[in-house]
Amino acid sequence: MNESENYPIQKLCAAIHIARSSYYKWLKRTPSHNQQVNEQLAEWIKQHYEERNGILGYRQMTVVINRKHNVNYNKKRIYRLMQILHLKSVTRKKKKTYIPSTAMIIAENILKRNFHADKPNEKWLTDITEFKYYVGSAVKKLYLSAILDLYDRRIVAFKIRGINSNGLVISTFDEAVKLNPDAHPILHSDRGFQYTSKIFHQRLIDHGMIQSMSRIGRCLDNGPMEGWWGMLKSEMYYLRRFTSKEELISAIVEYIDYYNTKRYQLKLNCMTPMEYHEAYAA
Repeated sequence: MNESENYPIQKLCAAIHIARSSYYKWLKRTPSHNQQVNEQLAEWIKQHYEERNGILGYRQMTVVINRKHNVNYNKKRIYRLMQILHLKSVTRKKKKTYIPSTAMIIAENILKRNFHADKPNEKWLTDITEFKYYVGSAVKKLYLSAILDLYDRRIVAFKIRGINSNGLVISTFDEAVKLNPDAHPILHSDRGFQYTSKIFHQRLIDHGMIQSMSRIGRCLDNGPMEGWWGMLKSEMYYLRRFTSKEELISAIVEYIDYYNTKRYQLKLNCMTPMEYHEAYAA
């Protein structure tokens, strides 16, 4: 106010009940080391928050800052600064509705919620999720089928199509086998009609894999896969309104690449899924 509107310093200090000497002392102060560090962290936080459209929470933000800037700050400090900056991760809960269907082949729940794996390609999870995009007033749909490895949490393979069909699941499976020809994992899914089909079951037998299925109405039996859908939608899909098929497909492909190669995970020792996967091979 003194600089922009020429208010006298004496009257401004009197209005807020401080001595002029206190004001001049503050004006000539040297910022403490702690304050300088917090100012730098605040700039980094805003930078990375904007880069990823607000999807980074304080845990992910801590890992990103420590990795990108070769520092070592704890998550409490990052959390406190993000609170001051009024920044938080954008999230949205997924609604899950179970629709029973007549199954052709039912497999036992061999996995039994044991989501630990000792090596790559030991346990795979798979599922399909739905997306919507808008062309004028018309609502169109896309379906994403994906396979997730429980060891390194990477997306092994994925396919995107406009219809939810057996072909979508089979093409995803065939892509996973093509990329991992020596893999013979337990493959766990829900009881969707695609996974209970005879042709899909035979595909698993032909490639020496063991089929496992969730129990009816127990979505937690496939928990990590469900969690990955939630992450994908919270960090990408729910942040914008898609108005073309091409735009939505491009966003899904870009996010999966980001997740596999750039999204650090605390459970993976602050590595990306592909870094963790390659570390095992090394």
